[in-house]
Amino acid sequence: MNEIQVSVRFSETDALGHVNNTSYFIYLEEARIKFFETVRAGLDEADCSFILASIKCDFINQAYFNQLLTVKTCVNRIGTKSFDLEQDIVCSQTNQLIGRSQSVLVNFDFKKQKSIVLSDSLREKLDKKIVIKN
Repeated sequence: MNEIQVSVRFSETDALGHVNNTSYFIYLEEARIKFFETVRAGLDEADCSFILASIKCDFINQAYFNQLLTVKTCVNRIGTKSFDLEQDIVCSQTNQLIGRSQSVLVNFDFKKQKSIVLSDSLREKLDKKIVIKN
């Protein structure tokens, strides 16, 4: 599992004083990028070119300006050409769940514009990041 921390900026809040729903997707993207940096290390670029095929986020609790959030990222399924990530956004101080996201990422050949099979080396790295929740 990878973790990053995000400090909520004033510009990410809305007129109601809480974090706007669109801002959560920016936090999730930042965490995915950091996650990919750990997965891609030592791999051929052609083995790991991902596109985001699907994403959803359930908003459980509100977050506010200046709150410190932790985004936790883990793999929860590995397929032939794709894998699923689960990301939890929690309050860093209380560990209260703020939001939970599920996304599908596809290994993609941009030149041929089609999905490609996950390489064995990529699958091995993803397997080390998998977390099965009960």
